[in-house]
Amino acid sequence: MFSGSLVALVTPFDGDNRVDYTSLKRLIEFHVEKGSDGLVIGGTTGESATLARSEHVELIERSVEIADGRLPVIAGTGSNSTAQTVELSRAVAGSGIDAYLVVVPYYNRPVQEGLYQHFTVIADALDKPLMMYNVPGRTVADMLPETVARLATHDNIFAIKEATGDIERLKAIQRLVEPEFLLFSGDDFTLLPFIEQGGHGVVTVSGNVAASQVAELCRLAIEGRSDEARALDNSLQALNRALFIEPNPIPVKWAVSQMGLMEDHIRLPLTPYSAQYHEQMRAAMRQAGVAPEENA
Repeated sequence: MFSGSLVALVTPFDGDNRVDYTSLKRLIEFHVEKGSDGLVIGGTTGESATLARSEHVELIERSVEIADGRLPVIAGTGSNSTAQTVELSRAVAGSGIDAYLVVVPYYNRPVQEGLYQHFTVIADALDKPLMMYNVPGRTVADMLPETVARLATHDNIFAIKEATGDIERLKAIQRLVEPEFLLFSGDDFTLLPFIEQGGHGVVTVSGNVAASQVAELCRLAIEGRSDEARALDNSLQALNRALFIEPNPIPVKWAVSQMGLMEDHIRLPLTPYSAQYHEQMRAAMRQAGVAPEENA
């Protein structure tokens, strides 16, 4: 069920700082039309850290309703509390989601045994499969390949989103896990070499903007069409740079608003995309084959 371009969807807000469900529908229809391979709802790019629990649950439920089986939906339910992660995950278990994305716990700085027990307790408690998410640039804690391998034997843990951007890390994990364990990049910059090394796809930020392009890049890479994949990847690198010139999801929300898919609202402590980068983003979007609306 899971391969290719899984888009870490932005969460649209209206001018009153509420979740904008009209725009959410527009965004999901956009990804259905453009051929994205799945959606991750309520993750880092979806500003999960500033969602109230009731908002988080409703966001996931409404996303499943809108997707209506046309795209698999992965619910981002991880936190730095094992108990709270289980509670939130159970709250959306009956919504029709296809899997969970659970991040390495941040701020607490657990040792490797703590990470192992955290994911084991969560996976034991759930009846849907779980994708782990390692992003030490945000969490400080780094789940090492040996810990990934221990957890990969759990019947309810099927994949990892590995966001170090380090292909040697991918190789180290591959040496320790079975071939059926799925490996997803969490780094748009190194998506192509990740798949060429045997990865199964990406949980992508750039796919919010260049949806069809990132999905096609994944297909080309998986099919081994290296020259075509490399040319497409080159056309996307300027967009990748523009999307991470300020902390995610600041730039991507501005870019998506320029496409007319939603308004540009973000919750504190994040602030709007700096005007000095606007033209860089527009140029990068055009290079990637995405035309900003002139009146956006």
